Amino acid sequence: MSGTHQATYLGMPAFPAAADASTRNTQLRANLRHATHTIRAKRATAVSELDDWGQLRAAGAAIKDRTLRHLDHYLEQLESAVTAAGGQVHWAADADEANRIVTELVRATGEREVVKVKSMATQEIGLNGALSSAGITAYETDLAELIVQLGDDLPSHILVPAIHRNRGEIRDIFTERMAGWGRPAPEGLTDAPADLAEAARLHLREKFLNAKVGISGANFMIAETGTLVVVESEGNGRMCLTLPETLISVVGIEKVVPTFQDLEVFLQLLPRSSTAERMNPYTSTWTGTTDGDGPRAFHLVLLDNGRTDTLADTVGRQALRCIRCSACLNVCPVYERAGGHAYGSAYPGPIGAILTPQLRGTQSELDASLPYASSLCGACYEVCPVAIDIPEILVHLRERVVEG
Repeated sequence: MSGTHQATYLGMPAFPAAADASTRNTQLRANLRHATHTIRAKRATAVSELDDWGQLRAAGAAIKDRTLRHLDHYLEQLESAVTAAGGQVHWAADADEANRIVTELVRATGEREVVKVKSMATQEIGLNGALSSAGITAYETDLAELIVQLGDDLPSHILVPAIHRNRGEIRDIFTERMAGWGRPAPEGLTDAPADLAEAARLHLREKFLNAKVGISGANFMIAETGTLVVVESEGNGRMCLTLPETLISVVGIEKVVPTFQDLEVFLQLLPRSSTAERMNPYTSTWTGTTDGDGPRAFHLVLLDNGRTDTLADTVGRQALRCIRCSACLNVCPVYERAGGHAYGSAYPGPIGAILTPQLRGTQSELDASLPYASSLCGACYEVCPVAIDIPEILVHLRERVVEG
């Protein structure tokens, strides 16, 4: 199978060198300019419809800050609620431990294939590569993630991982690579969006119906009930969360919120900031397991991987408010020109420039360069739905790099 090769961020050059190369790619810049300008214009329209956007933004920041101040309490409450609902909670201190836990859970089922919902946390820890090394194939089911996987590529955007590809390139990837992963692309496939979506739908349908193990992340976890929440636009998430017999969710510890009432704020902030929609087409929630309905076994892997160290930094901890909307990427003049791969991380753009150096440290040349991948124009702060002062954190991290 062509999927034995796994692209990786390891060994990528520092941001200046990577950006020097990517900014010379005229096709890449054209793709990024068209996509980011379109998304941010739609977002501005969606946000302008709400008179209380400023209040919602302040509420989102306050909820996140309150939760982070008492994170230990809410995580223990979450663990108790998940366990009481029939789930099993696993704690992972770092990427290696998380990958080992997930690999062992999949092996215990006897399966060698899994379907995946789009997940930033699993990209962060390199889960697909770890599973591949153990002889387990992970099939990405989000359309853009499928494009990236079939092309032996890396995601370059939080929301739209294949933003660096145009329709013609996607058609060629489907035509040349799809058969190596399962059902081939239809004969005479065109680059019309409807035709590309139908080719992906036919290819993925077989994966959904045959999969016994699903792997997901989560946008939010509700401490009081042990409920996990995934929001998405394609329906692939709903398939992965309900059809397999075993569901494994890998989630960063900062994704917890105290109550369903708190969730209501974020379900207004996230869709308008990310896809410029008034509400998400698919909002899936699940609480443990239920006899005769959905997976029979549910495992929640709570991921630290540098988050508690970030929490200890009174300036940098703001980054843990992030709800992965990608609004900051779409207004950033640096990202628009350099593209996501130049950041050498699963988290590109302004949020990646402050999150990656905190999760990974600033010892490497690449990670030490990221706080400088910004003009400090402040556009990212203006659009952030949870009011993360990214320029403030960038300057703070530059000081850390200089001081060593």
